[in-house]
Amino acid sequence: MIVTIARVTDPDRFLEVFETVGAQKRRQHGCRGARVYFDPDDAHRVWSVFDWDAKDYDEFLADPEIPAIARELGIQAPPVHAVAAIELDA
Repeated sequence: MIVTIARVTDPDRFLEVFETVGAQKRRQHGCRGARVYFDPDDAHRVWSVFDWDAKDYDEFLADPEIPAIARELGIQAPPVHAVAAIELDA
């Protein structure tokens, strides 16, 4: 699982691109699914949770089309990666 936090210019536009162009590109790089959450304190900050292996995610980031897609998503700065504090079975 990969968790990213990003600030976007237009949340509606972000979702539109995330669901279409972004989803197609993620599938090409082995992503098995994603969820997006809006930060309750800032509607322009999104949390994205991906069902993705770290290796496939790194290959996705290296794809030369990603910077253009990020611009289309309206991401204002490179996403920050949340770090897991603990992992439990239940």
